[in-house]
Amino acid sequence: MTLTFAAPQDDSLPLHLVDKAGLAALVERLDPAQRKWVESSGFDAELGIALMVPGHDGGHALALVGHGDAAARARQRFGFAKARAVLPEGTYHLVSGLQGPDLEEAALGWLLAGYRFGRYKVASAPKARMVAPAGVDAARLEAIAAGEALTRDLINTPASDMGPDELEAAARALADDFGAHLAVTAGEELLTANFPMIHAVGRASPRAPLLIDLSWGDSGPRLTLVGKGVCFDTGGLNLKPGSSMGLMKKDMGGAATVLGLARMIMALGLRLQLRVLIPAVENAVAGNAFRPGDILTSRKNLTVEINNTDAEGRLVLADALAFADEERPDLLVSMATLTGAARVAVGPDLAPFYATDGAVADALRAASGPAADPLWEMPFWEPYEAMIEPGIADLDNAPSGGMAGSITAALFLRRFVTQTPAYVHFDIYGWQQADAPARPKGGVGQGARALLAALPGVLGL
Repeated sequence: MTLTFAAPQDDSLPLHLVDKAGLAALVERLDPAQRKWVESSGFDAELGIALMVPGHDGGHALALVGHGDAAARARQRFGFAKARAVLPEGTYHLVSGLQGPDLEEAALGWLLAGYRFGRYKVASAPKARMVAPAGVDAARLEAIAAGEALTRDLINTPASDMGPDELEAAARALADDFGAHLAVTAGEELLTANFPMIHAVGRASPRAPLLIDLSWGDSGPRLTLVGKGVCFDTGGLNLKPGSSMGLMKKDMGGAATVLGLARMIMALGLRLQLRVLIPAVENAVAGNAFRPGDILTSRKNLTVEINNTDAEGRLVLADALAFADEERPDLLVSMATLTGAARVAVGPDLAPFYATDGAVADALRAASGPAADPLWEMPFWEPYEAMIEPGIADLDNAPSGGMAGSITAALFLRRFVTQTPAYVHFDIYGWQQADAPARPKGGVGQGARALLAALPGVLGL
């Protein structure tokens, strides 16, 4: 993968990013032969369309890439990145009037367009390289791209090669790279360490359930990230139909996203105390699987009636969140591919989030646009609290009725965070359904870049 910028070189080709309004003026500045070439090509500065312009020696003199208009850019993120796949081999330097977040989006999109998942099949990387544009923090963007690549790789890896043990290995490799500490609680140890719901969900699989605990940094505010690590979800005894099981390798997308975000934070050396908790399980079917109608007692001593074994993610998260809450971090964040209801509500591109702190929510909304990481705030709607109270136990893991499924899941999780004032929950999808600029079909991070951008203001870094 080519997720770094090229070293500056004297013979790099100018790559002009031009929008529809500025095309005529740019063409007018070209020499007559080049002007005729552009006009005869039909190039109209459509977003992401590239055109090579020849020089007098028969080689390439420059490249043009369309930047469309404001409406086109609003409909498609990272439009400039489309050009990377079609530009010929060479090193380019960007010529544009962009600045600030617009320039950062163009530069980051270029890096992310170099991503390929090549574990099982040789994937050809784009041959065009670009020098880091003046005005961007190249090291920061490269760190973000590397974190996103880690997230994508983990999600894209099938469950045959990405069970709880392999997820632990990925976390351990990350910890080793940055001098972090890693502790793991496995199998029956989960019961003695008081993580009963993590154990219950994972006990039917021959792959032992785990709680992965990574910590890094010894000064500054405390940030704890909790990621759902369901490495495959059959639905348990409430077995999913085959059509719903096909993408369940991505049910550890929350874990993949927090690991990618952790990589960004550590690579950038942010002055904070980071903790990452990942309950890693496989929700399988066996004689010892937890059952509909069972009542589980959580780490927080709240009882939970199991009305659907396919609503398992909130169970493993609940024990991990209760554990995180005991430390009272300055900010506690959970990320999970939790509910289909979230997809019905906002579709695959938007990541809904819930926040107990209004200032944190404001910071995330403000960071979302500049980070090209779309989010949408959802409410912890108090009147729905009764929907998660079954009567026979403290909580219901799958309220009947089928309404407000993402909200009731978020309310369920909030019951396990009682000592930490600032809690944010992301109900992400973690999957790109079709190829898009800088986002090939497959696993994708959501929410991490916006959260990274919001952290300085939220935590006073």
